[in-house]
Amino acid sequence: MTTSADTGPAPVIDLHGLRQTFSTRAGEVVAVDHLDLRVGVGEVVALLGPNGAGKTTTLDVVLGLTEPGGGTARVLGLPPRQAVQQGRVSAVLQTGGLLADLTVGETLRYVAATYPCPPGRIEEVVERAGLGDLVRRRVSRCSGGEQQRLRFALALLPDPELLVLDEPTAGMDVAARRAFWATMHEEARRGRTVVFATHYLEEADAFAERIVLVARGRVVADGPTHEVRARALGRVVSAAVPDLAAATRRLDGLGEVSADGGRVRVRTGHSDAVALALLTELGGHDLEVAGASLEDAFLQLTADPTVPTVPAVPQEETR
Repeated sequence: MTTSADTGPAPVIDLHGLRQTFSTRAGEVVAVDHLDLRVGVGEVVALLGPNGAGKTTTLDVVLGLTEPGGGTARVLGLPPRQAVQQGRVSAVLQTGGLLADLTVGETLRYVAATYPCPPGRIEEVVERAGLGDLVRRRVSRCSGGEQQRLRFALALLPDPELLVLDEPTAGMDVAARRAFWATMHEEARRGRTVVFATHYLEEADAFAERIVLVARGRVVADGPTHEVRARALGRVVSAAVPDLAAATRRLDGLGEVSADGGRVRVRTGHSDAVALALLTELGGHDLEVAGASLEDAFLQLTADPTVPTVPAVPQEETR
């Protein structure tokens, strides 16, 4: 692996000042706007963002499917397309790429013939992807989740150093999803780097070690999952109250107030004041105080700054 005396091992993904635009009848559209991203060996990284944020365009550059319109892109120290051509990068995409009339086993054998696969490689990926009971089944008879597991097995055939996953657990049930991510973390422990895009925020929260949040073509948050979640404003205080209307009026101005099912919920930077009012003035009980969720952080950090929002409440000092 390429190393530097100053930085150590070269990053698996190194994007600097990446810019990508598209021409439309309405004019030029900026899909990626001077985006910087570095991903190291063995990381499990979730790439999140609203539709149109630039995630897919960024992954297209990483996979060598498109050339950068500006800035630089290196994968494993190489131009992305060169790294892909060497079999060092694989992708698991949400749709396409499978022939319905072939069996799972035939699909694996045909694709393996395009790589210098060592003996026993097919059997190994079948076991790691959990396809042992499906080898003789036609692809057309496989469920969406089973087809995703087949795509994962195909991606493992060249023994890549980087796996790029686009909505990798689409169509999987809860048990299959958990098993899939257990496998992904095992791959990371083997030194493989995993970067995935998903709309399942709870999945990113549970399984990613690091979250990169993209909005308007730029990285707006990047760090360990718990740190990104902590960037959401304040805490969430909730309690059961006898009079939801009175509680909503009293707490208005202390944060974002909502009421449902006999409980009032306040996302606030003044959690102590809200809790005190609920317990002493409003007859509240079953009080709960929790940190903001990843969904809260996602909505706040990706909000369009041109759209008016509820004024921010100063966050409490937590030291």
